[in-house]
Amino acid sequence: MELYPVLRRWLFHLPPERAHNLTLRLLGLMGRIPPAAALLRRLAAVPPHPVKAFGRVFPNPVGLAAGYDKDGVALRGLAALGFGHLEVGTVTLRPQPGNPKPRLFRLPAEQAIINRMGFPSGGASALARRLRKSGLPRGVVLGVNIGRNKETPNERAVEEYLALLDIFAPLADYLTVNISSPNTAGLRDLQHRTALETLLGALHARRQRVSDRAMPILVKLSPDLTPAQLDAALEAVVRSGMDGVILTNTTVARPGVRSHPLAVERGGLSGAPLCKMSEEALRRALRTLNGRLPVISAGGILTPEDARRRLDMGALLVQVYTGLVYRGPLLVRDIVQGLPPKPGSPGVSSSPEVVS
Repeated sequence: MELYPVLRRWLFHLPPERAHNLTLRLLGLMGRIPPAAALLRRLAAVPPHPVKAFGRVFPNPVGLAAGYDKDGVALRGLAALGFGHLEVGTVTLRPQPGNPKPRLFRLPAEQAIINRMGFPSGGASALARRLRKSGLPRGVVLGVNIGRNKETPNERAVEEYLALLDIFAPLADYLTVNISSPNTAGLRDLQHRTALETLLGALHARRQRVSDRAMPILVKLSPDLTPAQLDAALEAVVRSGMDGVILTNTTVARPGVRSHPLAVERGGLSGAPLCKMSEEALRRALRTLNGRLPVISAGGILTPEDARRRLDMGALLVQVYTGLVYRGPLLVRDIVQGLPPKPGSPGVSSSPEVVS
């Protein structure tokens, strides 16, 4: 979209969180107005490129990473941009405000963002009501990313993740267990093998009792794990009967931005500087898993070439977030149009009918 660089310059004059919320409100409004949603779909014009994963058919391999639309306020507008899947959240069981502001910082020259949002969430009940009411266009796959509340100790985290599974298993196509955000104190300790097996084992046992269909559960891991820690976490994911992993969340390291004045801000770094770390994690995970589980790649995907490289490496799907901020709303179209055709693949309906 040629207009996006102009729009971006205007948005970048606003505080980052205000600009983000304004964009979400605009997308939410357009998604609720059929002619506006149709205009977005025409502008995006994303061709079908179906991928079978987790017992579902994804219209294409490009998804929206969690964190962009935490409370599911703009899903129909985002779907009109051509995403093959949308992951909402991270949602917590009870409403919470997140960390104090300011908590979101742009590094435009580096095409990066630092955030310490801390799971601001309207809570599970509010998101569940919104999902029941709004629905999504037919064919768009919906994931819900779940995390524990800030004040909940890790010793009681299992209870909250189980409650979140109970609420969202009937509403989502898959769930993602977020135990890798750097912005909730102690959360990343749940990535340690023993704690992880306890949590995931409980989720695996519960899911069969809350849904009459197989509910895929994915696990999102940190780029800051050492190779040995990553291998151990992946083995725990496999042993616990999970269905896939997402690599990676944001990093507390500051690759390529250490000299930037904002590098001292606490929080997770995303965007172009994360690219190498995320690719290294993907490469190692694919070796360790050796086909036992599929991997979704996220982190540092800002161009069609970035996405194509991850898919060529072996990722089944990719997710974007910061790339939308710097490249604009046609990033999904540009990625999918640049993928090689899949001979004989059936098309995926882009009908705007609502999923019942």
